[in-house]
Amino acid sequence: MRRRTFATRCLDRIVYAAVRVAICVIQSLPRDFCERSARKLSNLLANRLRIRRTVVRDNLRTAFPDMTAERRRATAQAMWEHLLLMVVEIAHANRVVHKTTWRKHLRIHGMEEIVRTLWLDRPKVILSGHYGNFELAAYLFGLFGLKIFSVARELDNPELDRFVTEFRESRGQSILPKKGSAPDVAQVLDEHGAIGLLGDQAAGPKGCWVEFFGRPASVHKAIGVFALSASAPVMVCTATRRRGLFDYDLRLEGVADPAAGREETADLTALSQWYTSILEQAIRREPAQYWWVHRRWRGEPGKATKAKVRPAA
Repeated sequence: MRRRTFATRCLDRIVYAAVRVAICVIQSLPRDFCERSARKLSNLLANRLRIRRTVVRDNLRTAFPDMTAERRRATAQAMWEHLLLMVVEIAHANRVVHKTTWRKHLRIHGMEEIVRTLWLDRPKVILSGHYGNFELAAYLFGLFGLKIFSVARELDNPELDRFVTEFRESRGQSILPKKGSAPDVAQVLDEHGAIGLLGDQAAGPKGCWVEFFGRPASVHKAIGVFALSASAPVMVCTATRRRGLFDYDLRLEGVADPAAGREETADLTALSQWYTSILEQAIRREPAQYWWVHRRWRGEPGKATKAKVRPAA
């Protein structure tokens, strides 16, 4: 780990204290007030402060070339409103969503297949993206008593990282650090556990290149390697907001099982393209709920040979 100076540690604590105060303020306010405020603040962030405005609009132009400029502006502002509402939901989740109340806030599509797949005496991979409220989705799996080991990048601020990890693990989910977690992931799969991953992170020129909204994008090879080498079914799930706060559709978008011997699990590239296309279809339903703030399309495919990982026997 990179050595942190005294000044850096002090800054980390100041930022952590500011975030905790902000969370406390949000928790003390009525949720309908938070919802109205998110709508107003989204206009400030998107059109006044113009935070990552160029990145967001370039991404929208790439993904939806036929979208008008007015529609792109509206989608960008709606995305910021969604991100702000996510913060409010995370702040209030422990108080609002319980085993006795989740039915008020959630509609589950494909529940039978989700449960049947997760109860298989085999390793499982649950995949989502920076779409909808993926944090709340993982939280709900833990609330339902389903043990999930999610791989997540550690935050640069260790104080904030502990705080976020505490929330993620408050209902039974376990967090594995993204860096150096391969042995832990292998152990979970060997024990027929379930691994949670995000499948839309840019992996650079050495990643597995697929088509995403008609343009080459790289994904991490580890996702396909984990699934194919362990013969683990891959479930793509999303949690998208219907209207306001805590009003969601939890949806099973698709399942690919290497044991079935279908073409989507023929090799690493086929599986990577399958789940990327599934995520793209979901994003097209609700474009404003995708994180257009990150640079999904980076670089071009290199000359490195594509990895070929066959399903386990």
